[in-house]
Amino acid sequence: MLRAFREAFQTPELLRKIVFTLLLLAVYRLGSAIPTPGVNVAALQNATNNDLFGLLSFISGGNLTQFSIFALGVLPYITASIVIQLLTKTVPQLEKLSKEGEEGRKRINQLTRYAAVALGAFQALFFSLFITSNPAFVAVGWDPGLFTVLVMVLTQIAGVALTMWIGERITDVGIGNGISLIIVSGIIGVYPSEIAATVELFRSGQLTLLPLLAFIGIIVLTIVGIVYVYQAERRVPITYARARGGAAGTGRRAGQATWLPIKVNQAGVIPVIFASAMLIIPNLIASATVERAPQVNEFIQTYLTFGSPWYMLLEGLLIFGFTFLYNSVQFDPKRISEQLRESGAFIPGVRPGVPTAQFLGSISSRLSLWGAAFLVVLTLMPQLVQSLTGITTFMFSGTGLLIIAGVALETLKQLEAQLTVRRYDGFIRKGRLRDRTT
Repeated sequence: MLRAFREAFQTPELLRKIVFTLLLLAVYRLGSAIPTPGVNVAALQNATNNDLFGLLSFISGGNLTQFSIFALGVLPYITASIVIQLLTKTVPQLEKLSKEGEEGRKRINQLTRYAAVALGAFQALFFSLFITSNPAFVAVGWDPGLFTVLVMVLTQIAGVALTMWIGERITDVGIGNGISLIIVSGIIGVYPSEIAATVELFRSGQLTLLPLLAFIGIIVLTIVGIVYVYQAERRVPITYARARGGAAGTGRRAGQATWLPIKVNQAGVIPVIFASAMLIIPNLIASATVERAPQVNEFIQTYLTFGSPWYMLLEGLLIFGFTFLYNSVQFDPKRISEQLRESGAFIPGVRPGVPTAQFLGSISSRLSLWGAAFLVVLTLMPQLVQSLTGITTFMFSGTGLLIIAGVALETLKQLEAQLTVRRYDGFIRKGRLRDRTT
C-alpha cells in the first residue's frame, strides 16, 4: 500500500489528479465553514448537539448542526441514489435504461441528480421551517418569515448542486469516487477537535490512562475487523461447459474454471442509514409532543432515546431487516442463474436453472445473516464502549470507520489499477521503440 502511494506521487499525471482531488475537497471543507444567511449558529449548535440535527450531522461532518451552505451535503444525493437503484430493479423503464450501456447510465445519473435536487429542496424546507420556528435560531436582524425561509432553501439547493458537481468532477478527473470522498472528508473533519477535547479531558484528570488506552485499542481492533470483513467474500466455483465467443484472446475455453464472488457485507452501510432514518421518527414525535402530549414525550424520552437498551434493540432489528431487504433486491439468484446458463456456465454439483438459483439464494441468505450481525455489532458497540469508558468527547462510530475503511480500500484499488495500466503502457511503448530501432 505504501509502495502504491509512493509510486503515485512519483508519477506526474497521478500527482496532478491527487492534487486536483485535494483542492476540490478543500473547497468543500471551506464551504462547510460558511453559515447559511439568517442562522444563529451558536444557538443552533447548543440546542441540537443531541437532537435531530445531531443524529444526521455526523455524515455531513458537522455541517448540519451549524447549518452551513453545505449543510445537506451529499445526503439528498445518497438517498436519491438508493431510491433510484431500488427502483431500477422494480420499474421496467428504469431496468431497460440500466441495460442500455453508457447512454442508459448517463440518463439514470441525470434522473438521480434531478431527484437529489428535489429531495434537497424538500429537506431544506423542513430544516428551514424548524429553524425559523424558534426565534433564537434566527440571526439578529433577520425576520423569521417567508423571505428568510426562501433564502435558506435556495442556499441549500445551491449547496446540494455544487456538492454534486464537486463529487462528479473528482470522479471524472481526480482519484476515487467523489461522493464517497466528500463523505469521508466530512467524517474526518470533526476528528481534530474531538481528539483535542479528549486530550484536554486527560490532561485535566477527568480521564485516566487505562480507559483511554482501552478506547484506542478498541478503535484499532475495530478498524482491523472492518478491513477483514469488507474484503471477505464467498467464492462460488463456476465451470464453463462450452467455449464462449469473443474477440481473439478474450473468449473462455471449454472446461475453464473460475468463481462467482459474493461479499459477506453486500449492503455496505445502507441498512444502517435506513435504520437511523427510521429512528429519527420517534425524535420528531418527541419534539412535537412536548406540550401537547407530555405522556407520549416522556415515554419516548425514557425508552427510545439514543443509547437506551430499547433503542439499541430496535436499531438492531431494523438493521437486520433492512440488510435482508436490500440484499434480496440487489442480489437476484434467479437472474444470475439465467445468465450462467446462457453463457454455458454451471456450478459443479448443482443442476442449472432453479436448483442453481436456490443454491445461490441459500448462500446469499447465510452471508446476509453474518453481514447483518456484523453491522449490528459495529453500530451498537460504540454506544457500549462510550458508556463503559466514559469518553463522550470523541464520536467513536463504527459506521464512520466502515465508510472510511471502505472508501480508502476502493481508492487504493483504483490507484493501483491506474499504476498497473501505466506500467503496461510503458512496456508497450518500450517494445515499439525497440522494434523501430531494430
